[in-house]
Amino acid sequence: MKVSYKKLWKLLIDREMKKKDLQQGAGLSSATIAKLSHHENVSMDVLIRVCTTLQVGFEDIMELVPECHETMTTA
Repeated sequence: MKVSYKKLWKLLIDREMKKKDLQQGAGLSSATIAKLSHHENVSMDVLIRVCTTLQVGFEDIMELVPECHETMTTA
């Protein structure tokens, strides 16, 4: 399973917020915003700060999705 932050980006759009607004509001670095944008893992502290800033729960900003496994071939 991997994490997807599509819900977070949709929420920002719905609230007419930019990533920069979230970054400043939650006190996040640009590197952390980049990690979120690329659906990479971030710390629980980051997730809590995002949820607190937006006044939502974890389930409103992220979800776990199955990873697509590439078919392995033998040579």
